[in-house]
Amino acid sequence: MSLRNALFALLVVEPMTGYDLHKQFESSVGHVWHAPDSQIYPELKRMESEGLLEGEEIPWGPRGKKRQYHVTEAGKAAFRTWMNTPLEYARTRDPAHLKAAYLEWADPEAAKEQLRVHIEHHTGLLEQWREKITEIEDGTSAMLNRRLSKTSDADRAKTKAYKTFTYEGLITQAEAEIAWARRGLKLVDRLNSEQ
Repeated sequence: MSLRNALFALLVVEPMTGYDLHKQFESSVGHVWHAPDSQIYPELKRMESEGLLEGEEIPWGPRGKKRQYHVTEAGKAAFRTWMNTPLEYARTRDPAHLKAAYLEWADPEAAKEQLRVHIEHHTGLLEQWREKITEIEDGTSAMLNRRLSKTSDADRAKTKAYKTFTYEGLITQAEAEIAWARRGLKLVDRLNSEQ
């Protein structure tokens, strides 16, 4: 259901084709919900068949056509219901922490390399999230600007504040993962020196 609601979050801004959705997905909601186009297109078809979206053929290139999707009133109601319902949290599936629980099976250098890769990965995310906050603050986020152009004056500040809040949460997670992996590097060194 989260994929469906991530698609709603984009489509309530403006009608889009599946291709446009895939591109926008990667640069906006894809930061908090990953989905390949192999999942996006079937979900769009399901949403259309359920009356949540309405699709129309539009010209594409000299002779081609694409399907563009609009959110219906039923789709808006479904999205609003989801937004007003508390999440049901899934059980954790975290391969990095699973491996960390059994690092005694790894060679010390391999364990350290895994932790360094973890730090590098989360450092990249940290930079990405900070950049997104900068884009929100300086008004250079294209998708947010399109959303704000269709948002009432009274709600623009709220929209920006919630986007910033989301990226601040992601920053906090990335910083915690980096700090955790750095402690892991010290732990590997300490445990290896005790042998």
